[in-house]
Amino acid sequence: MDERIEIRLSGSGGQGLILAGIILAEAAILDGKNAVQTQSYGPEARGGASRSEVIISNASIDYPKVSKSDILLALTEEAMLKYKSNLLDDGLLIIDSSIDMPDGPFKILSVPIIKTAQEKVGKTIVANIVALGTLVAATNIVSKESIEKAILARVPKGTEELNKKALYEGYNLVNI
Repeated sequence: MDERIEIRLSGSGGQGLILAGIILAEAAILDGKNAVQTQSYGPEARGGASRSEVIISNASIDYPKVSKSDILLALTEEAMLKYKSNLLDDGLLIIDSSIDMPDGPFKILSVPIIKTAQEKVGKTIVANIVALGTLVAATNIVSKESIEKAILARVPKGTEELNKKALYEGYNLVNI
């Protein structure tokens, strides 16, 4: 892993991306790395723009904000358009397949995150966990063991199996 990886998870309020950022940071810590997570909501709690930023590093993290992201995950077109200009030229853009493919020098991974949550897992609300599975499978930024452990520690009691299924469906989107 590079010394410092900057990740931005973006979409609309209510999609669970703040929780996804917290889980990702906790998984990095479980892997023995340093991590910091920050978040921003739009004016509305649900439906407004939201983002979660995670920095993972083997060294100390002296500044907790993402300046240029190495990885951008966008679940809405609005979020992708808003944040893609801050993605490094050699960065990775992960988008839901409902979003039109953008132009750019970065690598693009377009997968049906929301559709997978709806149709294969049965609940749209777990799209954030499907997205985490996709991100981890595509980047190996944290171990599969740590992301699963962090998810199971954070999701509501009684939803562990649903969220585990969502995580593995997210992995499968990359391994197709």
